[in-house]
Amino acid sequence: MSATAKKRAPLPDDIRARKGGEPLVSLTAYTTPMAQMMDAHCDFVLVGDSVGMVLHGLPSTLGVTMEMMILHGQAVARGLTQAMMVVDMPFGSYEASREVAFENAARLMRETGAGAVKLEGGVGMAETIAFLVQRGIPVMAHIGLTPQSINTLGGYKVQGRGAAGEALMADARAVAEAGAFAVVLEKVPQGLADRITADIAIPTIGIGASAGCDGQILVVDDMLGLFTAFKAKFVKRFANLGEQGEAAIADYARAVRAREFPAAEHVFADEAPK
Repeated sequence: MSATAKKRAPLPDDIRARKGGEPLVSLTAYTTPMAQMMDAHCDFVLVGDSVGMVLHGLPSTLGVTMEMMILHGQAVARGLTQAMMVVDMPFGSYEASREVAFENAARLMRETGAGAVKLEGGVGMAETIAFLVQRGIPVMAHIGLTPQSINTLGGYKVQGRGAAGEALMADARAVAEAGAFAVVLEKVPQGLADRITADIAIPTIGIGASAGCDGQILVVDDMLGLFTAFKAKFVKRFANLGEQGEAAIADYARAVRAREFPAAEHVFADEAPK
């Protein structure tokens, strides 16, 4: 399907059915204009809790709240007609119990119109995933590097090397069996990502994993060169809008100080033209 062809927004089952087919395309979005730009090109758009770092200047995703996710989810929803929206469940909103997870997931879907939620965790979250799915909440899982767990993981390290690969394989199998319709593999060695993709029946969405995954996702501000605090190895910058934006701002400041802006075409005459 061409990037400009009109399409309806897919449902979670449509995403699941893409296993082994044409690669799924996804990006994060936090605002209406950005969602509008990617709507025709993405299969699903993720309202990621990375919004805390990218737009709010937080040091990690741990400070992101339900209210922040709902606000940005509502903004993104206004910009989408063709891509499905998935919203991250923030840290602390689903770990305490299955019941707490359901209440918060239902609130996210009800107040944003999301087609699904995403939560982090493998074997330990399988029971919660099953509980949500059985009650009508489609779940995208997220294993490997799980940013909400960086304090216990010891930072943003590659996950699943060596003997740890079998534990990650078990995580993938657990979330698939629990009913997740897809799973994000973050910062996972290429060979292991390929093994997981071949082993489980749901699509794998790579971010720092493998081109052999069933789809890919990046933080849009990373790939556009807007977020420049750091650049992960797995990010390809398809543009450098941050540099262009700063240069434009510097030119604006110069023009204002030189009284070159506003020019005659930017101001209004004392009398309206007849």
